[in-house]
Formats: sequence, C-alpha cells, structure tokens
Amino acid sequence: MWFSFWRSRDRFSLDELRYLTDQLMKVQIVNEVNKDFVVEALRSIAELITYGDQHDAAFFEFFMEKQVLGEFVRILRISRTLFVSLQLLQTMSIMIQNLKSEHSIYYMFCNEHVNCLITYSFDFRNEELLSYYISFLRAISGKLNKDTISLLVKTCNDEVVSFPLYVEAIRFAFHEEGMIRTAVRALTLNVYHVGDEAVNKFVASNQNADYFLNLVKFFRDQCISFSVLVSNASKNLVAESTSSLLSAIDEIEDNLYYFSDVISAGIPEVGRLIMDGMLTLLIFPLILPSLRATVVNEIGLGASTSLYLLCCILRIVKIKDLASTVASALLCHIETFALRSELKLNGHKSDHGSRDASQIAENNNISPDFYSESLQVTIPYPSSSQSPTADNNLPQHFTPREALLSFITCGDDVQVSGSLSLLATLLQTKELDESMVDALGILPQRKQHKKLLLQALVGEEAGEEQLFSSQSTVVEDGISCELDIYLQKLKDQYGVSCTSPMIGASPRVHRFQVLDALVSLLCRSNISAEILWDGGWLLRQLLPHSKAEFKNHHARLLKDSFHSCTRRLLEETRETWPDMIVTVLCDEWRKCKRVIEASSLRKDPMCMLLPPYKSASEELVSSESSFIAGERMCERVKVFVLLHHLHMFSLGRILLDQPPLLSQVDIPEESRAKHAGVNPSGPKPGNEINLVDAVPCRIAFERGKERHFYFLSISMGSSGWVVLAEELVTKPHHGIIRVAAPLAGCNPRVDDKHPRWLHLRIRPSLFSFADAAKHSSHEKVKSRALVDGRWTLAFRDEESCKVALTMILEEIRLQSHEVERRLAPLLELEKDLDSSNLTQPMDDNSS
Repeated sequence: MWFSFWRSRDRFSLDELRYLTDQLMKVQIVNEVNKDFVVEALRSIAELITYGDQHDAAFFEFFMEKQVLGEFVRILRISRTLFVSLQLLQTMSIMIQNLKSEHSIYYMFCNEHVNCLITYSFDFRNEELLSYYISFLRAISGKLNKDTISLLVKTCNDEVVSFPLYVEAIRFAFHEEGMIRTAVRALTLNVYHVGDEAVNKFVASNQNADYFLNLVKFFRDQCISFSVLVSNASKNLVAESTSSLLSAIDEIEDNLYYFSDVISAGIPEVGRLIMDGMLTLLIFPLILPSLRATVVNEIGLGASTSLYLLCCILRIVKIKDLASTVASALLCHIETFALRSELKLNGHKSDHGSRDASQIAENNNISPDFYSESLQVTIPYPSSSQSPTADNNLPQHFTPREALLSFITCGDDVQVSGSLSLLATLLQTKELDESMVDALGILPQRKQHKKLLLQALVGEEAGEEQLFSSQSTVVEDGISCELDIYLQKLKDQYGVSCTSPMIGASPRVHRFQVLDALVSLLCRSNISAEILWDGGWLLRQLLPHSKAEFKNHHARLLKDSFHSCTRRLLEETRETWPDMIVTVLCDEWRKCKRVIEASSLRKDPMCMLLPPYKSASEELVSSESSFIAGERMCERVKVFVLLHHLHMFSLGRILLDQPPLLSQVDIPEESRAKHAGVNPSGPKPGNEINLVDAVPCRIAFERGKERHFYFLSISMGSSGWVVLAEELVTKPHHGIIRVAAPLAGCNPRVDDKHPRWLHLRIRPSLFSFADAAKHSSHEKVKSRALVDGRWTLAFRDEESCKVALTMILEEIRLQSHEVERRLAPLLELEKDLDSSNLTQPMDDNSS
C-alpha cells in the first residue's frame, strides 16, 4: 500500500482524490507506524478540495458523496498521536478559509461533523494544538452569515439552546497568550455582526452574560497593573520602562476598541451589560475616587492613570448613557463612590477570567490596605482669590469636577495635562447633550448663542429674553430635565445619591469656575508651555468671538501675566540665545495659532501620563549651561506667543499668520563688521578680514601648543560672533579667519588671578536642543551630557585684555538692541492692554 501511495499520479485529478479517500477509509487505527501516511493524505485531500471548489464541482460532489468529512472525525477519534490532530485542524482551517462556493460552505456546516470537531476533547496543554484549534474556530467564524450561522446552532421553540462555536471560543477569551485572545475576540465580533436575533438573544442570555462582565473585570485588572507601570515609568524614565508603557497603552486602547466594536453590533442588552460593568466595576469604585488625592500612594490607580482612562473610555466607547452618567457623576461628591465589593449584576457572578483586588495587589507588590488608604487623602483647591498652594484644602465634601479644577489650578504638569484633556474630551463627546456639557461649565458660548437664537426664531420667549440678556445662558429647564434624569438614574440603578449644592446652581456659575481655573493656569510659571497651550485652546473654546466673558480680575490677571511674560522675553534678548529668538518666535507663532484654532485637542497619550521630556538633566548639566538656557528661552517664547494670541483674540483682532516684526536694517558704516570687511552672510573660516580693530592674543587648542591669533568681536543685526584670525605675512593688517563662534552667551570674564586672561564660554551655533525638546522617548541622558566649549585667551597686557572685554560687551549690547527693535511691534500690544478694558470685562459680582 505504501509504494502505491507514492506512485506517480496526476495530483490535481478526481482519481487522485478517489484514491486518497479509499486509502484513508481503510485505516483502522492511527499510530506511529502510519501517522505520516494519514497526515499526508489529510493535507492532500484539503488541497484537492480547495482546487476543485474553484475549478471542478465534481471534486466537492465526490467529497459529499463519500462523507469524507465524517471520515475526518473518525480518524481523529482513532488517532493515538498528537501529530494527526494538529494536521486535521490545519486541514479543516485551510479548506474552510479557501472555499468560495456558497454550496460548499453550506455542506460543510449542514451536518454535525464541524460541531463534533469543535466539541472534541483535545489536549490543550499543548500550546501548538490550542493555537491550531483557535485558528480552526476563527476560520469557521469568517464564513458566518444569516444563512450559515443557523447550521451551527441547535434551537428549541425558535430559541437557540446550543452554539458550540461561540461557547467553546469564549472559554479562551482570557488566555495568557495575546494572540489567542485576539483570535477569540475576532471570532466573537464575527458572531455579533451577523445580526441574527435568535443568536443575539442567546449571546445576551443569563448563561452567557458572564462573558461580558468578565471582560470588564479583565480590563479592570489591566488598568490596575497599568497604573503600577505608569508609576514606575514616571520615576524611571528609561527606554525599557517607556517601551513597556507604550505596549500597555496599546493593550488598554485595544480592549476599549473591542468594547466599542461589540457595542456597534447593535445588541442592546450587551451594550447595557458592558456599560453597567464599566461603571460599577471600574469607574465608580476605582477611577472617580482616585481623583481625591494629589499625591497618590506609590503604587495603585493614580490620578493621572484615572484621567487617562476616563478620556479613553469617553473617546472610544461611544454610549450616550455611559457618557451622560459619567458627566453627571462628576457633579456628585466623591465620598459617594466609596470602594466596595463587586456587585452582582442581574444575578450573574463568575470568577472566570477575573482576579480580585487583593490578588492583583499581591501580584504587583501592592499593600493589601492600599485601596482603602488611597481614598483618604484630600487635595488642595484654592479659590480664585488665592494663589495655588498645597496648604489650601478642598472642602470636606467635594466633587470630581472640583478635583479637576483643583488639578488645573495647582496640580503638577501631569495632573494639569490630564484634567485639560478630560475637559476637552467631554466638550468633544458628541454623545453628550449640550445641556449636560453646560452643566459642567464647558459649553462654548457660540453654541449657547446658537441655541438661544434658534429658540428666539421659533418664537420661544425665554430664548429671546436670554439671547439679549447680559445674564444669557441655556434654558435652565432643559438642563434640569436632562441632568435630573441621569442623577435619578445614578441613585436608582447604582445607589449613588447626589446632594451637591452645585447641582441646583446656574451653569453660569460653573462656567465662571472653569474660567477662573484656566486664567489661574495661564498665570502659572511652573507649568510647561505645551500644556499651557492646551489650556489656551480650551479657554478660547469657552469664549465667544470678541466678547470675553471675563470678570475684571480675569482681565487683570491675564494682563499682569502678559506683562511679566514680556519682561522675561526682553530678558532673553540679553541672555544666551538672542540671535535665535526671532527664528523660534516665528516658528512657535505658527504652531500656536494652529493649536488654539484647531477644532479638537489631539495629544499623544504619553503626554498625559509622564512629565514633559527634559533634554538637559540638571543632575548632569550645570545651571550655567547654554542648553538649559536655550530650553528656558523656548519655553518663554511659547508662553509669550500664547498670551499674545489670547489677548489679540480678546481685543477682537484677527490672528496674523506671521508675527508683526520689523525687518533687519543695513549694517552701519561705522560698525566693526564694516571695518573688518566681513561678508554679509557672516564670518566663515578661510575668509579674509581687516584686522584694524583686532587685538593680538594667544590660545592653546591642544595641550602644550600655543598659537598666536588676532581676536575680534563683531555683530551684524541680530547675529554676532567672536573671531580668531591669523595675520597674513604678505598683507599687513589683514588676516584669515580660523575660528568663528557665537557672540551671544559667551559670558566674558577676566581671570581673578591672571588679569591678562579672558575666559569665554562657547555655545553651539546650531539650535540642537530644539530637536531634543521634541523627543518623545522620555529617556534619561545616559551618555555624557553635552557641555559648552571654553576659550581662555592670553593677551599681551591687562589693557589689551580690557579692550577685548569692552569690545565684546559693546557688540553684545548692539546685538540685544537690534533684537529688541525687531520685536517692538509685538510689544506695542501693551499699550492696547493699558488703555483697554478687554472688551468691557464683567463686574466681579456679576456671577
């Protein structure tokens, strides 16, 4: 028999299929002796059936006539070797995936053979076998539609009572291997999106509903582990930790997108199960209570993680009831969301795929008492008249919304970024009714006016009165109705009773609270400019065009902040990087305009979870470093540009695409640059110059090798250089430039012990740290930190040294004055601020 099997035959012929089938039917037991033949026969039959499905219907007719699928099941039952089980599953997967004919697929599913293979007791301790089995199930799910799915279920009185494909697949929904979890989720989505009502009812029935609750529990466990990872990464900013964090972020978002895909299948009961699970197992007991602490326990569900999770949930899982319930919960006291044991939803409770908090804590080295201890810390929440300080405490009972405003007012970079992102997410959540957004105090006034105008046009007196009233706001009945519905739902369905006095307050009061927090944020000097830009975006969303609903103290605070920022910018013209200020300002002007005029706030998730990247570590680089000075200059320019844009907006002016700067003037004839005959593009090594103003000196670039040069300091507009040139022997008083370095930031200093020595710091001529500031890896500087160069020039006598020092200071002054002159049109805004009330800001008592 073995020799006849290997004889030469036409591989793709009906005779070959007939021969292989006959030989397979003769097999009575599969063992080590004949396993190779059986495996090859299975593989060849699958190949022939696939070929025949696309070229010759006779192949599949023979396959049906001889009940070959039944033979496959028989071979599996009599097999004593794992190798055959692997090949059989692979064979079935290949055939099902490649069958194109509806008739062929219908036959494959119309008998119980496929279900027999699905429910067969495989030894899944073998990981390879499990992988093949899951691929087999997924291949079947890929062929499901309203016709074929009915062939794989058993019904009684028009109700599905058995669906092996689905039931067996979700057994592995929480397997430790990610590829298996992904395949199972793909399979379940294929089932849900078929849209068969009977199957959907089976999926959401009591016997299968545990799957969705366990999904939420599994996600909750991931969130707790993720928070531990965030905490560790924030303290150890290395490539390994940030790489792990990025992978964890992908997993978190993949889980949420899966929830979204399940909900989009349109099974109402499933959507409700997922929503209830998210609220009762994650949001109420863990996320919202974590907002009550500024400094959370070292390990656990921290505030930054909670803010990130809320943003992701609202952005990805688009359920109106979920979004509205979360928005309503933000107005309730945090104490009402006490950590409690898991609730039994709808009579379902299962330990499958879930670990309790104590087990997660143990696995992540978390103290067992953490979850109770972490809910007992309060956060500072200063009023608008107080400066942010950790000594100011929130009221004993406060809401998550108040915690968000507290973070904005006096939190660190991470907390501010997370809070702004959450408010922006709520503002952009289309599932939220505008009245709910207004109750949070973040509804843009242009939308309020639009709604009131519509009410006025259709003849509603209340809308007309409020539209033309200085106390205009959304109709309070609408807010009360929508908000009351969800507050009552919180109480009836989730046992959360809301008694906050802010519930009955006008949305106008809430809006002023948000404005207070944002204005306070823009007056802070300890928050990175990138985050302040986010605050500027949100502030602009809340203000109507040219009619800033500011109180007088808002205007004063912003005006004082802008004046302070202007002074700091002018200080930079006399610091290390004045020659780069105009370039950086033009670049940041365009970027800032794009950010605050954008329709939405788009941010990298990493920005919400870790402190801003610092390219120059204070531990490794001296505070005198030009690199730190450059980063400081960039930050100051960014803040200045933001405040300038906001003030232009509040004054009712159009934001220009380019900053209004004066052009550079011609170089004066009496300047040292003209005397030296320097090329207009600047001094370049190898160029010839006149040494009329130069001072002879000596310098050693290598140990023991002194060289004689002529030293010259020159400025040309906003640029400047210190130059070392060698005198030409053939041309007296002329020389060749050997070295040219930036004048700005050279910090000239005469040596205390050697009055003929002049020390200079040489900073880079290129703005290299700008690229580092944009770096997203959050890696610590492992290698030796970049340092500035140093020159020590030795002059003939003390007088020559003083002449060189005076020359440098004069050119630095000329360079700084030119930069200030070019910035003058930008600074003229101060006159407008001094003479304007910022479009008639409102009285402090108007709220």
